[in-house]
Order: sequence, then C-alpha cells, then structure tokens
Amino acid sequence: MMNAINHVGASSPNTQGLKVNASHGIILYVEAVSVSFDGFKALNDLSLYINDGELRCLIGANGAGKTTLMDVITGKTRPDYGAVSFGQSIDLLEMDESSIAQAGIARKFQKPTVFEQHTVFENLELAMSRQKGVISTLFARLNSSERDLIAETLKTIGLHNHHRMPAGRLSHGQKQWLEIGMLLIAQPRLLLVDEPVAGMTAQETEKTAELLTSLAGERSVVVVEHDMAFVRSIARKVTVLHQGSVLAEGSMSEVQSNPDVIEVYLGES
Repeated sequence: MMNAINHVGASSPNTQGLKVNASHGIILYVEAVSVSFDGFKALNDLSLYINDGELRCLIGANGAGKTTLMDVITGKTRPDYGAVSFGQSIDLLEMDESSIAQAGIARKFQKPTVFEQHTVFENLELAMSRQKGVISTLFARLNSSERDLIAETLKTIGLHNHHRMPAGRLSHGQKQWLEIGMLLIAQPRLLLVDEPVAGMTAQETEKTAELLTSLAGERSVVVVEHDMAFVRSIARKVTVLHQGSVLAEGSMSEVQSNPDVIEVYLGES
C-alpha cells in the first residue's frame, strides 16, 4: 500500500473531516513493520490486513509481539521500518495517538478504567464530552441525538438497567462492558480490545463473546486474547504471532491443525 519507511517522528495533522476509505474491503494495512528495543526485535517484518467489518483474533505466547503491534497501530510506538495505514487514505505513521483516535481507531486495554464515583450514564456522558473536545462537565445539556446515542450504547453493552448505578458498584465484567461503551460513544471504525475476559466469570465471558460478536459488521474488531476457549467461541479468523511475525492465519480449525502452531504455541494437546 505504501513504501517502506524509516520513521523517526510523527506530526499532528488536523483530523477534522478525515474519512477512512475502505472501498477495497480492507480497513487496516500493516506492511513489513519492524520494531526493535535494545536489539530485541519485537516485530520482525510483520504484515497484517484487517477487513472492513470483520472480527479478528490475535493469539500468541507472551513476547510474540501482540502488544507492540497494538502500540504501533495506535501511535504509541513508532516502527523502525514499514507502513501502517487506515484504509487507503490515512497514513497512521504521520499521526499522533490523539489524531489516530479521532480518525476512528479506539483501543481498550486489559484493565478497565472508568469513573467509579459517577453513574454508568455519567461515564458515557463524560466520554461524549471528551469526544466533543470540550471541558468535561456533568452540567452540560445533552441534545436528543446525544441522549439517543447513550441509550443505544447502554442497550448494546447490556447496562441499560444499571444506568443510575455508580460505576464502582459494577462487577469486573460490567466495568469492562462500560469501558467498551465509552469507546463506542466515539463511533470508531476499528476497535482494538486487549484480553477482554481476563478475571471474568463464565457468565460474563459468555456475554462478552456476544457483545464483541455483535459489534463486528458496522465496525472492525481486533481481539487479543489468551483464553483459547473464548477465542474458539468468537473466532471467525485467527492470526497467530510468533517472535514478532505472523506464523499462521485462517479459521480456528485451520490454525489448530497447523503443525507450526502446534509446535510453538498450542502444544500437542
């Protein structure tokens, strides 16, 4: 898609009116990306393509490069070489973290970060205030479309019956769903989710699978996860990383039967 580069820094372009072009069916291009830390190659000539509207699972042992890849996509880490673009028109390596988020890429980290003293509804309202680029305030009057968006988001994340509850009283799984909702308020085209079911009960894990599956289609969802039972429950396409490169890619059954994957990650069992 783009020529390989040796990228040193990034500018902060005005993302106002910036629209992703996924007319070729691909929303994210990661091409020949390499990242080194003190001589250790965290990513090694890695290429990855995410289709518009798909749900993709990334798996791999610790140190395989999953977190570094997420960091590169979101602008936290700059690659030594390679190209990363959002659709055909947006060069992510020319943008800072804030600009990338405004362009339509949202990232959820493993540990939920919510405002525990505020209600579920207020958390979503505060997330909306951040997106509008104004000082967050609970006293700003929402218009009808904003209220409709919050109501729709509450239904999507399954917390519409808890909208008046302080976030601090939610279960761990519910806090995870609330934070996903806070990201959805910005209506991203690409959602990156890191180990969403760590520490969840079996019931919460099942509901999280339903939630993430429902989000794909309107947007693309990339899930990094170690829980293989969870991955099996949601996986449509799986990418296996190993030593900073793509080791295998395909359906869960294809990946599970791949001899290289069996040897280095899944084990003989």
